[in-house]
Amino acid sequence: MNDQDTPGLWRLIRPLAFRLDAELTHRLTLALLARWSAVFDGRLPAADPARRADLGRRLMGLSFANPIGLAAGLDKEAAAVPAWQRLGFGFIEVGTVTALPQPGNPRPRLFRLPADGAIVNRMGFNNAGAAAMQLRLERLRARDVLQVPLGVNLGKSKVTPADQAAADYRASFERLGALADYVVVNISSPNTPGLRDLQTVDEVRRIVDTIQGPNQRLAQPRPLLLKLAPDLADADAIDCARTALDAGCAGLILTNTTIRFAGLKSPTLGLSGGLSGRPLFERSTQLLKTVREALGAGPVLIGVGGVMDTAGARAKLAAGADLVQVYTGLMYGGPGWVRRLLRGLESREG
Repeated sequence: MNDQDTPGLWRLIRPLAFRLDAELTHRLTLALLARWSAVFDGRLPAADPARRADLGRRLMGLSFANPIGLAAGLDKEAAAVPAWQRLGFGFIEVGTVTALPQPGNPRPRLFRLPADGAIVNRMGFNNAGAAAMQLRLERLRARDVLQVPLGVNLGKSKVTPADQAAADYRASFERLGALADYVVVNISSPNTPGLRDLQTVDEVRRIVDTIQGPNQRLAQPRPLLLKLAPDLADADAIDCARTALDAGCAGLILTNTTIRFAGLKSPTLGLSGGLSGRPLFERSTQLLKTVREALGAGPVLIGVGGVMDTAGARAKLAAGADLVQVYTGLMYGGPGWVRRLLRGLESREG
């Protein structure tokens, strides 16, 4: 894999890629990266810009090579982790994975909105289940190739009733917790019916307490993070955040996608799902800032939502994020985009 920045080449390739169905493009790209990852380790030399010392972070007992991470949703099966490392990510989050295998929602379920710099997805946590990911992560760990923290994002299986959600999350954690560097409790996707109804104080406490049982029995308990939606009222988000921290979480990820499509340039009649990309930036960053001000400096906050350039990454950090995750920006910016972000951060921080 050529890890050099090739924006000119990407400008030629992107129009061709964008003529294909969005999910087909995603699957083909991921298949290529997975094949590469099976052969190469993705290791970066100490002198690589992605490992520049002044961009590193020490948080939750983990060393982050730089503050830019891959958000969950892009590599649901942990199929291409070495490739993401090679692209320069300072940490990688895989999933969302559920305890049970599930096909996700009917297709089409992934849509580009180029006029808005956005994506709408209604994937529905399509994945092969926690047991399949366990095998993949065991093989990955056996190769000993990771130089950056690996997070695992857990969701609720669609067929699991809401009153059994905590047990469902626990079942996934029992398979995957020891293989992760940190674990995310995702109750914020709009694409699993009833999932966002778990964003209450009582449900957050129940789920986190249930996971903490097997977590605290590990020789080294894993940091837990809670991922929330941007559509929560500020007060509700703060209440959920405080409850998570009281239950032993290390911090939060703010935010997932939004179901609010107002103000878009693209036609959205009949379109449903979670909106990511540039239109999400303002609300997700505002909620990040609000939660940081309410919680103070202690908890780890990962800012995600609408980062399309270096200015966006800087804004997340200025709003109180310790780390920043990206997804849609990578889809539009191409394989050299992460390093362009890092060079922009270097020019400000260096």
